[in-house]
Amino acid sequence: MERQTGALKKPVQNPREVAEIVAVQALSFIAADAELLGRFLSETGIGPATLRTAASDPQFLRSVLDFVMRDDATVKAFAKASEHHPTTIAAAHQALGDVRWERDVP
Repeated sequence: MERQTGALKKPVQNPREVAEIVAVQALSFIAADAELLGRFLSETGIGPATLRTAASDPQFLRSVLDFVMRDDATVKAFAKASEHHPTTIAAAHQALGDVRWERDVP
């Protein structure tokens, strides 16, 4: 058995953390497109001034992925821009919808 030298690899993040990262990337993708952003803000009822604060709420992040997942063209465009496979986006959407998760539980 070989001994590993150097820095240890960072542990794999849990699915919920990965899902939150994907959702934040999706929010950035939406914000970069004026038309998408306008539709998103209209549908969610959130204002541009509170967008950054809302991004820390897991339920809001779920709504971001709800918005992306609703339209195949949007999913494909986000997948291409983020270099995520569409199934990764769908898995992130599902992980954020898991109500059994609690942030403080290891």
